[in-house]
Amino acid sequence: MPEENNLLQYIHSNALWENELTLKRGDYIDCFDKTNTNIYFISEGCLRIYWVNGEEEHTIRFGYTHNIIAALDSFILNSPSDFHIQALRKTQIKILSKSKFEELLCQHPQFKEEWILMLQDLIIQQLEREKDLLISSPTERYKRVLQRSPQLFQEVSNKYIADYLRMTPETLSRIMNS
Repeated sequence: MPEENNLLQYIHSNALWENELTLKRGDYIDCFDKTNTNIYFISEGCLRIYWVNGEEEHTIRFGYTHNIIAALDSFILNSPSDFHIQALRKTQIKILSKSKFEELLCQHPQFKEEWILMLQDLIIQQLEREKDLLISSPTERYKRVLQRSPQLFQEVSNKYIADYLRMTPETLSRIMNS
């Protein structure tokens, strides 16, 4: 298990999670076109976050065991989300509402810095993702993501990895086999 910060340790040790849910492969966290400001902790499993443009799905992020995820647009703006969150296999999540989370940060201001650091890390990850998408060579995109996130290739099917890398599954297969 990756090293947890004090904020997550506090939430776990004080049983602040308000609910738990088990998703089967293909199940969704109900957030698309709804206001969903919950924070989710993935106890076990794997989720993908994606956006639909017309008939095309665009995978933008994955969440693995011991990750925190949210419909971040909805969480920040208190508005309906543009994103879908889907279980890629059986996944267990713990749920904390934004109101309870904000209450925790008010009661324990020392955790605000950790929350800011978590958000900064997310921003840096998204900037790296933006760089990946601007690289025209599919092979180079593959190499960058493999170096940065080897776990992706152990936990996610090639179909979703190819979508994430903006290439066909056949192109990904050819690159992986070369």
